[in-house]
Amino acid sequence: MEIDLIFDRLWREYAALNPSARKIKALFSADGEEILNDHVAFRTINDSRINIDVLAGIFLKNNYEKKGEYHFKQKKLYACHFEHRTEPSAPKVFISELLLDKCSGFLRETMTGWADQIPPEVLGSDEIIFAGNSWYIPSFRMYERLREESEYAAWLYVYGFRANHFTIGIDSFKTCNTIGKVNSFLKEHGFVLHEIGGEIKGAPADLLEQSSTLADNIDIPFLEGVHSIPACYYEFAKRYAGPDGRIYSGFLEKSADKIFESTNFRGKS
Repeated sequence: MEIDLIFDRLWREYAALNPSARKIKALFSADGEEILNDHVAFRTINDSRINIDVLAGIFLKNNYEKKGEYHFKQKKLYACHFEHRTEPSAPKVFISELLLDKCSGFLRETMTGWADQIPPEVLGSDEIIFAGNSWYIPSFRMYERLREESEYAAWLYVYGFRANHFTIGIDSFKTCNTIGKVNSFLKEHGFVLHEIGGEIKGAPADLLEQSSTLADNIDIPFLEGVHSIPACYYEFAKRYAGPDGRIYSGFLEKSADKIFESTNFRGKS
């Protein structure tokens, strides 16, 4: 599958769970801004059947390579990002995984059991990044219990394998050419931003500034009935050149650590 087709398909499935994303993209386009995708992110667990290396497979086959590694000790996560070898403008890919060996026995057993249900044809296919949670109906009671230990695990248990967020790179924006202006534009149009760690994560001195919306709450059919929970969010990034003149292409652990929380449960909206 060609790389453009991969990201187009990921976008369609992501936008279906994040109605705000289509609206935001349309607003910026109507304002004359060029929408460029900085990166797309995925979540998984460090089970050898579905770990980072497995989810990255389709991108590695399409001329991507591993570039950076990141550690989030408090959230018990490890992550890598991947970049296209020859096309600097191609979206980066950020994949994180929950380290089950650092989690409680309950969480470890629950998520391993969740992985056991994945059909073999999904496990052995590049289709895994599009699979969502197509093989089961989640339990809201289990979702709530997982949240007590890990919001990340709870989100993954419900939504499975899909783009967790897309990110607009604003480096080429003409009007909303700072993260601050982007945030003001979004708030003027009624969107709610993720404020934990500040609306703007990072700084020009870090070579990367980021912000994000809060994930849209959507209705999900659970075994116990329909409940509204956070799905996906939209992120915005501005990158700066380092001393060598090259635009920074990595990620900041301290910023990403907070941005993960854009999908935290907030109750009814």
